[in-house]
Amino acid sequence: MTTITTSDGTRIFYKDWGPKDGQPIVFSHGWPLTADAWDAQMVFFANKGFRTIAHDRRSHGRSDQVWENNNMDQYADDLGELIEQLDLTNVILVGHSTGGGEVTRYIGRHGTSRVAKVALIGAVPPLMLKTEANPIGLPIDVFDGIRKGTFDNRAQFFKDLTIPFYGYNRDGAVISEALRDDFVRQGMMGGLKGELDSIRAFSESDFNEDLKKFDVPTLVLHGDDDQIVPVDASARSTVKIVKQAVLKIYEGADHGLTATHQDRFNSDLLDFIDS
Repeated sequence: MTTITTSDGTRIFYKDWGPKDGQPIVFSHGWPLTADAWDAQMVFFANKGFRTIAHDRRSHGRSDQVWENNNMDQYADDLGELIEQLDLTNVILVGHSTGGGEVTRYIGRHGTSRVAKVALIGAVPPLMLKTEANPIGLPIDVFDGIRKGTFDNRAQFFKDLTIPFYGYNRDGAVISEALRDDFVRQGMMGGLKGELDSIRAFSESDFNEDLKKFDVPTLVLHGDDDQIVPVDASARSTVKIVKQAVLKIYEGADHGLTATHQDRFNSDLLDFIDS
């Protein structure tokens, strides 16, 4: 397996596909998934001449399962070490859901000297949790429920989660049982402790100050029927902060739109990169 070793000794698995002299696109996955969630995008863009890279977040997938440091700052630093160890420049950063938080915190902590553009897809910033300062967020009970479901019966919870994740509870939805099974497969590859820690990381991290540091073209793409990361508290709030952000809403689309709207998404992301 291809891995880097971070400064705290954690091995991070990554895929590196396409021509090595192509402009790099680095993909950051959502919870509780892995780099495999980006396979279709990696093949599509590698065939267009890009170098495509996706890693398994620490304690997820094939990366080391660690007891401590499963938090957003560390995720961002791991992403930074991946970029630096591979000596990537002129990078397109693409983050889905929790991965969007990881990308955002990376810019907050490390800047954009190696970054050309950013795409936040169904992403968690600015803040998912409902607080006095963020009344449109989700109440803590929602995330406590995710923690309980993950702890009590992780496999069943992940299988059930695929229904709202991919919008399979909507009229006319065409359910793919294979996609549901693959979601569970990816989720069960990770470590329980790290995945539980990650719930706090994606729900309670405040990215407002990180977003203020964006100074490169940014695509904010979201489904307006996202049942996991509601669009008003995320995408529509993010574009009010990021000066160079372009908002693209998929009407009726779900949280897992990179899979359910794969061809449309690939085409729109390519248009953004080429623009």
